[in-house]
Amino acid sequence: MSSIWYFEEVNLFKMLCPHKFRAYKDSHSFDAYRKSDYIYFEDDSANKIYLIEQGKVKIGYYTEDGQEVVKAILTRGELFGEKAILGEMKRTEFAQSIDNKTSICPVGVKTMHDLMRDNQSFSFKIYKLIGLRFKKLERRLQLLLFKDAKTRLLEFLEELCLDFGDNCEHTGDHIINHPYTQKDIASLIGVSRPTLNILLNELQKEQKLKFGRKQIRIYQKSA
Repeated sequence: MSSIWYFEEVNLFKMLCPHKFRAYKDSHSFDAYRKSDYIYFEDDSANKIYLIEQGKVKIGYYTEDGQEVVKAILTRGELFGEKAILGEMKRTEFAQSIDNKTSICPVGVKTMHDLMRDNQSFSFKIYKLIGLRFKKLERRLQLLLFKDAKTRLLEFLEELCLDFGDNCEHTGDHIINHPYTQKDIASLIGVSRPTLNILLNELQKEQKLKFGRKQIRIYQKSA
């Protein structure tokens, strides 16, 4: 199976011409991972970029006392390991599959540099993606360091609304159809799953939201 074909389904890669897919397809393939499999560890060589064709991947690191810190949970169509493009030689984080059917397309750094060199618009989109990823990570770390758990949850839901929501920039209830489990959300805001359940129940009693398995409705007060 060709790997670069999947670029056509991702907005980031729509600028690439079909002949570029043919030029690279013979040297690429998809890798399959099951739940808890690692794609790479901290200190591994950073020589590839990765695209998620299916499933979910957790990005994080471990503190000196062994505590896991989750930086991001990524889904279909998203890119990770992107710091290798900027010259990172060793990984400073781990990437782990959290889905039983995760399929990933690895792309060598040299191949990615060739694609970026041949297409200025594509190159700009890559750097823009990296900048946005750093910005979101910085904001999440600020939340973890300086905000209480309830505030972290509310601000995370605002971010989730921008990424996966309907009607989030207009009046009326905000509907978020998201790919995360409660365990994912708890990891991303730095709380235990029982604490998350308590917070969600509080917000539902306050009639601020309704939380379902894959959908969140955030109620907006009438003017």
